[in-house]
Amino acid sequence: MGAPWGLVVPLHGLRRRAGGLPRTASLLAATSLVCMVLATYACWGQLQPLPSLSYAPPRPVGVLLWWEPFRGRDGTARSPPDCWLRFNISGCRLLTDRAAYGEAQAVLFHHRDLVKGPPDWPPPWGVSARTAEELELQVLDDEEEAAAAAAEDLAASGPRPPGQRWVWMNFESPSHSPGLRSLADNLFNWTLSYRADSDVFVPYGYLYPRTHPSDQPPGRVPPLARKRGLVAWVVSNWDERQARVRYYHQLSQHVPVDVFGKGGQRRPVPDIGVLHTVARYKFYLAFENSQHLDYITEKLWRNAFLTGAVPIVLGPDRANYERFVPRGAFIHVDDFPSASSLAAYLLFLDRNPAVYRRYFTWRRRYAVHITSFWDEPWCRACQAVQRAGDRPQSMRNLARWFER
Repeated sequence: MGAPWGLVVPLHGLRRRAGGLPRTASLLAATSLVCMVLATYACWGQLQPLPSLSYAPPRPVGVLLWWEPFRGRDGTARSPPDCWLRFNISGCRLLTDRAAYGEAQAVLFHHRDLVKGPPDWPPPWGVSARTAEELELQVLDDEEEAAAAAAEDLAASGPRPPGQRWVWMNFESPSHSPGLRSLADNLFNWTLSYRADSDVFVPYGYLYPRTHPSDQPPGRVPPLARKRGLVAWVVSNWDERQARVRYYHQLSQHVPVDVFGKGGQRRPVPDIGVLHTVARYKFYLAFENSQHLDYITEKLWRNAFLTGAVPIVLGPDRANYERFVPRGAFIHVDDFPSASSLAAYLLFLDRNPAVYRRYFTWRRRYAVHITSFWDEPWCRACQAVQRAGDRPQSMRNLARWFER
């Protein structure tokens, strides 16, 4: 019979080679050994168990939003989101009161608000303001000594509280991010943007494995009977100099394109809204306002994927799109030598439903997540601080990194 930890009692080893032990002695020896085993087992049960390897909760992190994005410095701050309820991220203390600046482990600066208007930075940390009288006395006493003391104060203080991260947050492309080169080197510790090589990567959207029939969009092919139009485009900022507008002019000479938006020849968006309007079309022009690395916005994720229209994309190259979505989920303008050849392919798909349906195969496996601005970047910054620990870091040349 085996002991609980697998030790087999070798009773056969109790016999002596020459003649063996008397029967009484054998019984005593066996009894003694069994008692020893039982005593050991009793002691084993009294030992303290090893500590279990349980998941340690993340350390509490305070993240201060210096401005409400796009609301400006005079806007009314709204209540911070609950990161746990919204994104399953615990341990976050989201701050809007600048009085808590010294308590924050990270501070978020939205680029557009950062460069708009007069400078509005946090005050240098640890510098005690000197009165004009004190400065005058120092200058009168010894100018060299006063200059040395001022330099010493500045070097000792640093630009921010010890260990605090300044996070540069931007979701516009480099073409629409003025003032980049005016920002000093080593000013920010981290970047937060749609770029995959950001310190905090928050894309406009992403695909994730489908786990429930209610995941959006539905896994089946959208009903083709509801699609009465061929190509739709919703555009807010019309600029004839943009590549997307130039390509539209070429494409619309060969196939009808219904354009929605404000101003010019564009139709107003119907009362049913953008998503329901685009859902009536087979194709959607997911044209970005500029072409840059990883700059793939809600035009693809929301306006095309969620509505059930096949996206025709103009932005970064095809390889860049394929880092985030299956190659058969979209049509790239670069796949065709001209707009007329693209138009011919769209008309072919319009006449061949079986081939058209292949562009929805990805929906059986994946659902779409649409980023929630600005709650999600705020919570993701908190999560990144929790995971990063205390590694020091700074961005040496922000403009050079972002504009490449």
